[in-house]
Amino acid sequence: MTHIRSMIDTYPKDLGDIDVTKLAECISACFECAQTCTACADACLAEDMVADLARCIRTDLDCADICAATGKVLSRHTGYDANVTRTLLEACRAACKVCAGECEKHAQMHDHCQVCAESCRSCEQACAALLTSIA
Repeated sequence: MTHIRSMIDTYPKDLGDIDVTKLAECISACFECAQTCTACADACLAEDMVADLARCIRTDLDCADICAATGKVLSRHTGYDANVTRTLLEACRAACKVCAGECEKHAQMHDHCQVCAESCRSCEQACAALLTSIA
């Protein structure tokens, strides 16, 4: 997260009232969750009973895409629109919640699903924390 925070700190304009610590944490959580979900979907595809994991794979991939998009949008500050940011954070929270719930169903059998669920819950919490700081 060091570079994420450094890039926020070097932005040449005023970011307003946004909590930059929560912003940096959320960006980091989004990108970490995107990677974790992508890896979980791939691991699910390698399991013997892959057909039983179809919903998990789908939610992993949806969550990965939404988290990546959220992290990218949160990284851009020029022309900031709080309404777009709020909507995106809510979508990311929802995707993480669904993905975590699905992965938790398989966590006893597949360690990668447990790791993914934890990452999704962390991202969900980071999005919620950032939402509370957006005016």
